[in-house]
This record gives sequence, structure tokens and C-alpha cells, in this order.
Amino acid sequence: MDSGNRFGDTEISDPKVMRALAHPVRLAILERLQRHGPATASRLAPHVGATPSVTSWHLRHLAGFGLVRDAEGGTDRRERRWAAVARGFRVEVPEDEEGRSAAQLLAGEMFARNADLPLRWLMDTAPGLEPEWTGLAGANNTRIVVTAEELAALKDAFEELIAPYVVRRPDRRPPDGRGVRLLMYALPEGSASETENEDSETDIPE
Repeated sequence: MDSGNRFGDTEISDPKVMRALAHPVRLAILERLQRHGPATASRLAPHVGATPSVTSWHLRHLAGFGLVRDAEGGTDRRERRWAAVARGFRVEVPEDEEGRSAAQLLAGEMFARNADLPLRWLMDTAPGLEPEWTGLAGANNTRIVVTAEELAALKDAFEELIAPYVVRRPDRRPPDGRGVRLLMYALPEGSASETENEDSETDIPE
């Protein structure tokens, strides 16, 4: 099911772009620009774990693949300001071996980047939250049995639900609103036979 890219993300299907982005510094740069807006290499450097010169090199590399561009209004080349092309990106996994390998490499870097995010939130942010926010936070680890078409429909429904909040302009955001990270992993298990064996081992008799 085609969601129509409701978030306005950059769509990546070229294995070369996937491999270029599968780098911790480049992912950090792109995420920083997407979340905080245009910045120079010097401004980005302390947040992405690289020197300004290395950060500048990675920015030019990202620009070559159409992921970042010169920010509007930037005229001083000594203080070149960069902006993300879109608020996010999504990957269309090619069917050939090279494409699948590149997509897996990028997914691995993305998973590694976010692996400790929930724990960092729990240790650094959660203790200072007001009760109403603490009560709404949490994680959901649920297993379902669906077809590929049903999973596609679920993902599409989720995007449709949150799209108005994702694309809402800053001047339309409520004054008492705050950023909330929504992490969703759809991790299909093995073959149907493996699933049946697992069910037979873990089901509790009535």
C-alpha cells in the first residue's frame, strides 16, 4: 500500500546513496540539520563528533547525493550554511542483492544510532518530566501475526494518523507543546513454519 509519502521525506532507492549515508557522522549531520535547521560545519562539528573540516567534507558528500543543500540566504562562502533537503528520509529496498546489502548496511547504522536512545531518555530526561508527561511516556513491545499486506496497511494507518503533527508548521504548534520521539520498529520474524514452531512452544494451555 502506497502511503503517498505523507511526511514529505526524501525517498532513497539508490544503493550508492544508502552506502554514502551509512556512516555515523553523516547520519548525525543529517539528523541535526533536520531537527534544528540550517547550520555551518563549525556549528555542527561539536554535535556530530568530528572536526569542522571533516564535517565540511561530509556535508559536501551528502550534498553530492542530494540530501543537503545550501541554506537560503547564505551568501558568505567562508561561513557556508547548510540545510537538509527534507525533514526526513525513507528507504525503498531494492530487490537485487547489491541493493538489499546497501539497505541492510544503512539500517544497521540507524539501529545502532538509536539503540541507546530509550535508556538515555530514561536516565537524563524522564526524571525531570512533569507527572502528566511521565504518565504518557513508555514503550510497547507487541507481537502480532499478519500478512505482508496487513503489515503494510498498519504502517500506512500509523503514518496517516501522525502525519498532521509531523508536517504541522512551527507557527501552528500549540504553545504548550513539546517534542516527542516516536520510535516504531516493524521486525518480521522468520518463515511461517518457524513461527508455528515458536507458537507451539510458548502457548500456555487453557
